[in-house]
Amino acid sequence: MKAEVHPKLNNVCFLDVATGKRFLTRSTMKSARTETIDGSEYFIVIRDVTMDSHPAYTGEKRLVDTAGRVEKFTTKFKRSAPAKK
Repeated sequence: MKAEVHPKLNNVCFLDVATGKRFLTRSTMKSARTETIDGSEYFIVIRDVTMDSHPAYTGEKRLVDTAGRVEKFTTKFKRSAPAKK
């Protein structure tokens, strides 16, 4: 393989914020946040949904509310009184 053609592989830890599970792998991705895990330096890449928390993989429905979006939606579209005819 030519060294100047292929991207450099880095140790990366994908962190699922919904479950807290970590996936250690190698990727071309980088991030500003790093952490030493088992004596190796890993770039920490934060993900909202991964295979550990996605309903298609888990078979159950989960609600990921990262910034109060559900409450904002319900207050915005909440009906104060039933519509009159």
